[in-house]
Amino acid sequence: MEKTKELQQIEEQFKTFQIMDEEGNIVNKEALPDLSDEDLKEMMKRMVYTRIWDQRAISLNRQGRLGFYAPVAGQEASMIGSHYALEQQDWILPGYRDIPQIHYHGLPLHQLFLWSRGHFQGGQMPEGVRVMMPQIIIGAQITQTAGVAMGLKKNKEDAIAITYTGDGGASQGDFYEGVNFAGAFNSPAVFVVQNNQFAISVPVEKQSAAETIAQKAVAAGVHGVQVDGMDILAVYAVTQEARKRGLEGNGPTLIETMTYRYGPHTMAGDDPTRYRTSEEDNEWEKRDPLVRFRKYLESKDIWSEEEEDEIVEQAKEDIKAEIKKADQAPKQKVTDLIDLMHDELPSNLKEQRAKYEEKESK
Repeated sequence: MEKTKELQQIEEQFKTFQIMDEEGNIVNKEALPDLSDEDLKEMMKRMVYTRIWDQRAISLNRQGRLGFYAPVAGQEASMIGSHYALEQQDWILPGYRDIPQIHYHGLPLHQLFLWSRGHFQGGQMPEGVRVMMPQIIIGAQITQTAGVAMGLKKNKEDAIAITYTGDGGASQGDFYEGVNFAGAFNSPAVFVVQNNQFAISVPVEKQSAAETIAQKAVAAGVHGVQVDGMDILAVYAVTQEARKRGLEGNGPTLIETMTYRYGPHTMAGDDPTRYRTSEEDNEWEKRDPLVRFRKYLESKDIWSEEEEDEIVEQAKEDIKAEIKKADQAPKQKVTDLIDLMHDELPSNLKEQRAKYEEKESK
């Protein structure tokens, strides 16, 4: 099908925004965010920590010590870069892969491990930690974000609501409804679509005829941008700008981060070798966000192998301690679930609860 001139202009508008190339060279100095050396080092620390955490979580899953887990290696720049642009008062509505962001927003690791196991304590957010439980239903967090953002606007809070989904989530009806609703009410929402090229096994080009996901913002009348999701500086910059736009009353932003997951979709039996080629994997490995950023920091003489080794060891020790803490959580009971689901139990559940309480007391 031949593209119209208007469609070609839209696609030209959404060229990938980048600040740092694959070799760690700054190629867009004008867009370089104002970050101190300590900020840059902290971002690198979080990416290294997250990569080690991811490796350990995969091992724990295989040992039967974790339940559901969606690997994040390859997406660290997208996750850490976007989160670093937030403030503590902002709300995060994550998908099931977006565990690093809510950890760095204040949710302890042991609770995240409990969430993976399906334990109710994993969803009990500490006071002042503005995060929702990771959403399992694909795209459901998009409409929720539109509502949270509207609430923040009505309450005149100095905060935004940010949510994450994958390219598959952008094919859901909730995605269009949520972005459209936020646009219609000019709410301070940021919708991040982490385009890791596959919705489980379905390549993005088979999900949509659009050249980019970012251009779907046009239909909702909101700002859209596509960014190199392996470039942490670029992701930080566009998210910072999106947050500013929302707080200034200029409405929501749709951010498409072009990234890749190096592992399977989840640890629940997915085999990426069935739908991805080794050539494709190798090409994306050359864009590894940790390697790229490490080269940049080393060129500024503010990062060393010794510092990275310290973070690796710290991550291993933390994870060891936090999984032990999760192991010490009280065994979950059926009566716990019944009590947590209802403020006042209906008569049929009162009867069931009494039966389970009797069983649990034996």
